[in-house]
Amino acid sequence: MRRSAILLTLVLIVASCGSAGSDPGTTTTAEPDTTEPVDTGSTTVAAPGFPVVIEADNGAVTIEEAPTAIISLSSTATEMLFAIGAGPLVVAVDEQSNHPEGAPMTDLSGFTPNIEAILSYDPDLVVIGFEPGGLVEALDAAGVPVIFFNAAMSLDDTYRQIDALGRVTGRDQMAAEVNEAIESGIERAVADAPEVPEGTDYYHEVDNTFYTATSNTFIGRIYAMFGLENIADPADEDGSAFGYPQLSNEYIVGADPDLIFLANTLYGESSETVAARPGWDVLTAVQEGNVVELDSDVVSRWGPRVVEFAESVSDALETYESEG
Repeated sequence: MRRSAILLTLVLIVASCGSAGSDPGTTTTAEPDTTEPVDTGSTTVAAPGFPVVIEADNGAVTIEEAPTAIISLSSTATEMLFAIGAGPLVVAVDEQSNHPEGAPMTDLSGFTPNIEAILSYDPDLVVIGFEPGGLVEALDAAGVPVIFFNAAMSLDDTYRQIDALGRVTGRDQMAAEVNEAIESGIERAVADAPEVPEGTDYYHEVDNTFYTATSNTFIGRIYAMFGLENIADPADEDGSAFGYPQLSNEYIVGADPDLIFLANTLYGESSETVAARPGWDVLTAVQEGNVVELDSDVVSRWGPRVVEFAESVSDALETYESEG
């Protein structure tokens, strides 16, 4: 299951470039998960006045009363909810929500959702990051408010989503503090990084079939903050790949990037496997030891841990400059 997460995340991100509305469709059925929720021991914060109305990617959502049983079918939303102190309200999360450690992970799927299994937890709010068709409609019909957040395309999207989750859970102040911490953390990572020579370029690998991310994506915008140039940008000048083109082996070898960042280390890729690829042993990044192994989960999510991603890039550039 975990080996398919990178491609599923890529599908989610590309889908976010299309319509945010839900298409007609049905969800699958299966036996409900019975995993017991985990008590994080966090202090419950008093909720503000309700109802609260927020703008999500499925339109204006009204939360009539403070939620006490939230289901998150988005690993990023799960991290956001726990970061703002709303963990005690979360009764179940999807099978990909492996962070933080105390999150009540179940076999619920955010990509092939099961409406009966979801409703078995008696939720009063469901947060999703993917609409396969019919999920929002089914939850609405069951009287359960649902918040749909597309994959972020910029840091502003991250801040907006965290702010909205803060409002609907009564954690407005904590959400603001988390956003401030993200902003200051990224600024610090950029400031700590050495200035790289103009024209320093990189290749970011999403999977080993050479899907990548251009500068027009959330991922690419983080790299751009450090003054790096993306070898994939010419491959998606018309935007037809929504910022996630699939390159060829020949294209990458011909571009000869100064740095290679691997976002698929969880699935067996490493500096050693990269060096063993046909023609890659002569690449500048391989020859000079500038193949950077990233945390696959951190890089594929746009929540609070984006600071860790930025710090990884900063550390890589420090190594690159010291060895250059």
